[in-house]
Amino acid sequence: MKPRACLVIAALLLAAGGPLAQQPQENLSVFDGWMRFSDAPNALYHHLAGQAFTLLDARRDRVARLRTASEWRQRQEEIRATLDRIVGPFPERTPLNARVTGTVRKDGYRFEKIVFESMPGFFVTGALFVPDGLTARAPAVLYLCGHSASGFRNAPYLTVILNLVKKGFVVFAMDPVGQGERYQYWDEAQKASRVGGPTLEHSYPGAQCFLTGSSLARYMIWDGIRAIDYLVGRPEVDASRLGVTGRSGGGTQSAYIGAMDPRIAAAAPENYITTFRRLLESRGVQDAEQNFTSGMASGIDLPDLLVARAPRPTLLIATTRDMFSIQGAREARDEVARAFAAHGAAGSFQMVEDDAPHASTVKNREALYAFFRKALNLPGPSADEPVELMPFDELNATPTGQLATSLKGETVFTINRADAVKRLDALERSRARPEAHRAAVLASARELSGYRAPGPEAPQAVFTGRWQRDGYAVEMFFIPGEGGYVIPFLVFVPGGGGAHPAVIYLHPEGKAADARPGGVIEGLVKRGYLVLAPDLLGAGEMGPGSFQGDAYAFTLGSANYNYWFAGIQIGRSLTGIRAGDVVRAAGYLKGRPDADAARLAGVARGEMGAVLLHAAALDESIAQVALVDPLVSWASLVLNEYYAPKYMPHAVAGSIGRYDLPDLAAALAPRRLLALGPVDEMGRPAAQASIDAGFAPVRAAYAAVPGASGALDIRAVKGLEELGSVLAGWIR
Repeated sequence: MKPRACLVIAALLLAAGGPLAQQPQENLSVFDGWMRFSDAPNALYHHLAGQAFTLLDARRDRVARLRTASEWRQRQEEIRATLDRIVGPFPERTPLNARVTGTVRKDGYRFEKIVFESMPGFFVTGALFVPDGLTARAPAVLYLCGHSASGFRNAPYLTVILNLVKKGFVVFAMDPVGQGERYQYWDEAQKASRVGGPTLEHSYPGAQCFLTGSSLARYMIWDGIRAIDYLVGRPEVDASRLGVTGRSGGGTQSAYIGAMDPRIAAAAPENYITTFRRLLESRGVQDAEQNFTSGMASGIDLPDLLVARAPRPTLLIATTRDMFSIQGAREARDEVARAFAAHGAAGSFQMVEDDAPHASTVKNREALYAFFRKALNLPGPSADEPVELMPFDELNATPTGQLATSLKGETVFTINRADAVKRLDALERSRARPEAHRAAVLASARELSGYRAPGPEAPQAVFTGRWQRDGYAVEMFFIPGEGGYVIPFLVFVPGGGGAHPAVIYLHPEGKAADARPGGVIEGLVKRGYLVLAPDLLGAGEMGPGSFQGDAYAFTLGSANYNYWFAGIQIGRSLTGIRAGDVVRAAGYLKGRPDADAARLAGVARGEMGAVLLHAAALDESIAQVALVDPLVSWASLVLNEYYAPKYMPHAVAGSIGRYDLPDLAAALAPRRLLALGPVDEMGRPAAQASIDAGFAPVRAAYAAVPGASGALDIRAVKGLEELGSVLAGWIR
């Protein structure tokens, strides 16, 4: 055949889609071409924020009806009682054992380097600045700094501190947890934190606190209250004229302490107060100490921290380009002003703002000085004056500059671990009563995770396409999720007719992670299993989204604590929401004629094990469960100082002492359960002793059911090279 004729034939074959035509590249995106789902990666944000807005709107409507002083006083009592409940209980007051480790004299003042114990062995470092020439007890201000590595020693903070001292105020500045001399994870060799900057130093232990039902806010507030105890005992201080202020993270602390310690005569939080609605609409909730367990669900919003103070003098300091929405600050101002006016003290509440980013300005500083002069009865000029700063280390109260290498003592982790041990002991005692314990576990899992059972009707699926592979097909669908979002998923359908045993396959990275030809899912399908692989909220096409919190948000890999914190605030969890959607996927499979729902199995990899355990324990439609690389227990996350962050957002706040992953696994007996390659808190293969201890309640539960012992298989060896065949050989 002539070359020209060959070219003509080839062109015709290409035009007709013949053997020389380029085959289409497989695209497993369920939403490809669907404009409606262009914002699907932010679905988790919208779902959590929507529920938060409902709670906040209900609170706003209640507050809008308040008119009289007695109505506002009742609201203040509710606020204080709620804060005591969701932050506390605080520890008992123990001796401060305060000591002065050094005194430095400067022009016009001296500062004393202070160390005290807010709890036994829990040391707080700071500096007390005392003006020269005091002839009587003076008003005192507790100064709380923002998220600086050096604590209160940075220039913006010292500028305010030294200006107040020049004006005759005694000022006590202290290091917050995780800053200055109080790093919780200090690496002496690197002269830095092992986990990162101040926000990470807060959120890393703060996450462990949430699991025990506590919070980092509790530690910071208590430190501040004990700092006031220290000030009250100083001979230079007039205990009836106490103030508190701070900017950014210090604004958070000063708002808390001003609301919860009645000894604070005047409070001036700076660059923090806004409303949760505006915060969620913009940056999102921030790091650990800025969140309470079920805070929003309990009817608390940020203006409440100032409402609780009425009629005591209060100043709200803001900037118009702050990360904390200025619109929210103004809305907070309007609400707080109503409370003060009802008390007949409209002049006791003020707001000042300047056109600036998240920063201190001359205008705002001078307003602060004037406010304290009036509120604490120390008349005089309020001009911002130049100050002479000192080297950071001159302000250190410890010889090494870190408590970790000088006094050592307790950390947030060690104190929280001691609390966790007590709670876990109670959990172990509960396990001795199997029937009552199982009922309590399921009730706690529903309550604490915020799980919401789907309705009985099968979800209506939307079919978006199909791809043919060697011996099977890949179908693409989505069904409605818990809220105004959908769940995209792939269904891998074996060739041939009949009803196939069905598997729901969960992967932390979403439906496509193990979906490639020759992958794990294909290994199951070619052995006759119909497999459904979804993208749950926050994964695959449904995430991770852009809700990252502030620039220092605690993120590592797929672990975004800001989503988790938002869920904690509204009484929900990512795991509880996802578990409900897994049950919805199971409901869909029940309606497929080619799926044998009576033989439905669930497979979960890594941190998705927590989701599958909740779904299977709370809904019996999943007859078999296989966990690949499962975390042994949530207890391991609080009993060990370090943990892999990816596990924490899948844990449930307040669960320690109420239930754990092994309790959910035990609740599955006598259903078939495989745990393949359990891992420890760092994601490493767990030691056999840890596996034995962690799975002891599971083994006991299965041993107690006649004939169920063969339904439990726990293997320390992963065998992941042939995972498909291992799973297929185990699932019946």
